[in-house]
Amino acid sequence: METVILVIHLIVALALIGVVMLQRSEGGALGIGGGGGGSAGNLFTARGVGNALTRTTAWLAVAFFCTSIALTVIATHRGSGSVIDGVAPPASSTGGQPAAPAQGSGDSSVLPKLAPAAPAQPQVPVSP
Repeated sequence: METVILVIHLIVALALIGVVMLQRSEGGALGIGGGGGGSAGNLFTARGVGNALTRTTAWLAVAFFCTSIALTVIATHRGSGSVIDGVAPPASSTGGQPAAPAQGSGDSSVLPKLAPAAPAQPQVPVSP
């Protein structure tokens, strides 16, 4: 159902873009659909084309909003929630330091295990 509404939504969006591009702009420079004057051979006059394109734009806008709302309702009722909802909250620790994982806790990390802690005194060569 979601896929069908999404396909309809995309078709309506492309049609809406096309119809808006056909309309005559304020200056009349970008519009294709206005035509020139009222020649007898035209199906629409300039005024008729404008009314038809305006009504088509309005109906396509209504269809676009309806499919947008439908997709939103379907997405919220799916129940999967947000990606952030699936993240476990961090364990509280003292001193603001992150808690270190316990050794041998079955943590199969991709990163290699760190070397044991360095000795307390630096390893500097001392001449006898």
